[in-house]
Amino acid sequence: MKSNKNNDFLKKILSNSLGSKSYVSDIDYGYFNNLKNDLLKRYDGKSLQNIDGAMKIETDYGETLKVTSSEKVDFEFEECDFKNSLYNNLKLIPGIGPNKEITLKNNGFDSINDLKSHDSYCNHASKIIEIIENNSFNEILDLLNKNKYSKKCRDNVIKSLSLVEKENFRFMDIETLGLSNVPLILIGVAEIKNDVVTTSQYFLEDTSQEKAAIDSYLSHIDEESIHVTFNGASFDIPFIKNRSNFHGLDCSLDQCHFDLIYFVRALWKDKLPNCKLATIEKEIFNISRDIDVPGSEIPDYYKTYLAKNNIGPIIPIIEHNKQDIVSLSSFLMRIYEESSY
Repeated sequence: MKSNKNNDFLKKILSNSLGSKSYVSDIDYGYFNNLKNDLLKRYDGKSLQNIDGAMKIETDYGETLKVTSSEKVDFEFEECDFKNSLYNNLKLIPGIGPNKEITLKNNGFDSINDLKSHDSYCNHASKIIEIIENNSFNEILDLLNKNKYSKKCRDNVIKSLSLVEKENFRFMDIETLGLSNVPLILIGVAEIKNDVVTTSQYFLEDTSQEKAAIDSYLSHIDEESIHVTFNGASFDIPFIKNRSNFHGLDCSLDQCHFDLIYFVRALWKDKLPNCKLATIEKEIFNISRDIDVPGSEIPDYYKTYLAKNNIGPIIPIIEHNKQDIVSLSSFLMRIYEESSY
């Protein structure tokens, strides 16, 4: 039932997109150039203020464009008694592997609590019990990730999300002018509050606004935030850190991070031709984007927007980014549902 609701939510978002009408029926050689020209014609004479939810904002570092949108969402993780599973997982204790765990349980040590009376494991057991009872998500996740057995257990890590307040998630994606040492041009972040998902996108009207856009994004992040990205651990977060350092911004982005690409590969790699977001939407959620501009085309589209002073080419860039971050919330729920101990 929850999976169907996730699909309905994602379909609603994608159907309302600015680029929901196809411009070219067949993707062949020159498709993206033809699309760009069609966009230039369609949006000739229009301004950024014609984009729904767009407004210029003033920051300590100048202006940037903010685009916001909100949608109702059914975002809840089902109860899974995760804490109890931690107490029963003896492999969290250093030196205990699968075979040793079986031996200990056969000898009456069924939980970490029982190991408090064990001569060799009592100290480690007491420390781990303290971490669990403190209910610190950061410490529990660190415990899971550092343990060589639990680290391989994708389900244990993803089920830990049942301990998280949904308001702490930050679904994030960036668009850039290249792979490194170039400006980013758009940062999108989605947050959930009171069963509403709100997306905030910070778009650079020109590259001089990069510092203002990054600072605006960082205003959404605090020590309780949990990053949810797709390949963000390798790309998005390091990219933002690099550009923040370039501008002399104080950038603290070392919070907990769920990079969904690893969970997607573990769950669905045998079902998918590739692990791109749009492919997952199509193959897992049965949803197709009517129009989408891949990251490789974004630099050219953005440069055309600047050269022509025409917003047309950046319309699908903003939509591409919004669709990506909205999809992350649905992917996260679906991954949680399909994971088991």
